[in-house]
This record gives sequence, structure tokens and C-alpha cells, in this order.
Amino acid sequence: MSSAPGPDPRVLVLNGPNLGRLGRRQPEIYGSTTYAALVTACVEWGRELGLDVEVRQTNHEGELLDWLNTAADAATPVVLNAGAWTHYSLALYDACAQLTAPLVEVHLSDPAQRPEEFRHHSVVTPHAVAVIAGKGADGYREALERLTSSLP
Repeated sequence: MSSAPGPDPRVLVLNGPNLGRLGRRQPEIYGSTTYAALVTACVEWGRELGLDVEVRQTNHEGELLDWLNTAADAATPVVLNAGAWTHYSLALYDACAQLTAPLVEVHLSDPAQRPEEFRHHSVVTPHAVAVIAGKGADGYREALERLTSSLP
């Protein structure tokens, strides 16, 4: 007797401040892909990888923390681009520390190569199975692929 395959694993792609302005905000740094196009691409890339991807963006730190808390409780894997919060939010550090499923950190630009010294530190990295940086929107595809390889 065979069982039907289960539903695709659910994955959250969470984006922090200003990422909703992709395509309009400093395209020379963050690229010309719009946020809407990024969402569509992430869902499609996820489908190709057998994942049920939900993409969210917020400019409110508490909302991102709530999403991470829910992901921790449900053991939901996360791809996270925390934007500026990456560099200083101890609340974000604590929320990432409690995740029970894999976390992949992603950045459109490469913070280590940016001239601003504050961008060279990440509170997310200690909790991530991988960091994908400097690959533009395609970095999200790589992050989803890396996440897939970390799932049981």
C-alpha cells in the first residue's frame, strides 16, 4: 500500500525594511528587479524545488519578529533578508537564535564589500546555515536551493 506524497514543505521568505521599494531604491546597488517580480520569482523557484514559498516584507521590526517567532514554533524554514536590521538588531539576533528549522541569510548586495563599516557585521549570520550575498535577485534562488539541501 503506497501513500500519496505529502504537501510541499512550507518556506518563508522574509524581507525587512525598504525591500518593498526594490527597482526604485538605489538600483545601482540593489538592481532593477521590482519587489513584485522578486515575489513572483521566489514562488516559482520554490515550486521548481518542491517548496511552498510564502514571501513577506515589512518596514516594522516587531512584525518581522512575530513572523520569526511563528516560524520557530512551527519549525518553518526561513530565507531572511533583514535589510538594515541585519547589522544592529539584538531582538532579531534573539529571534533567529530560537529558529528550529534551517535559516539562510540573503542580501542583494554584498554588505562586506560596501563602504559603510556598520554593514560589515550581521546578527543573523551566527544562526544561518548559509549566507548568500552580492548576487542580486538571483541570490534568492540560490538561498532557496541551499535551504532545500538543508531540509531532512
